[in-house]
Amino acid sequence: MTTLKVEGMTCGHCEAAVRKALEAVPGVTRVVEVDRSRNLAVVEGDADASALVAAVVEEGYRASIA
Repeated sequence: MTTLKVEGMTCGHCEAAVRKALEAVPGVTRVVEVDRSRNLAVVEGDADASALVAAVVEEGYRASIA
């Protein structure tokens, strides 16, 4: 399981965009949680952490491994 710190999400649409971006990363088996109030996203699978961060950044948010 990988936890990301995601900054810049302000609404449900933001959460959905981050979830969709993470689901598209190869190796992700499930996006467990995307929570704007806690600034985090939790992903299951063996996806490369840098690919997860890149996918979120590409959507316009700031991300790092928590």
